[in-house]
Amino acid sequence: MDEREFMTAADAELARIETALDVASESGVADFDVETKPGGVIEIEFANGSKIILNRHAAAREIWLAAKSGGYHFRPEGGRWLGTRDGEELLAAVSRTLSEQAGVKVVLPL
Repeated sequence: MDEREFMTAADAELARIETALDVASESGVADFDVETKPGGVIEIEFANGSKIILNRHAAAREIWLAAKSGGYHFRPEGGRWLGTRDGEELLAAVSRTLSEQAGVKVVLPL
């Protein structure tokens, strides 16, 4: 996958995640705000002041997730974004870290 293909795929995945985050935030299940920043960055801030950051990393051809529980890297494989350490799907990891930091179960819609 060349850089242009990666950017297109990463931007599409980040847009899908942003939409899912907006739906989850509006549901009122958890208290968090979502802000999209230039350069393919999504910042999620919780009422307790903690944050989760998602961003695309073109040089590594990965999407990175930074949360209180650690840093995670995801690569595109077969139409899915999978964790480089354990194969966890990106959307599942976002749901898991959201739940951990919000203190309530948050499931992102597909």
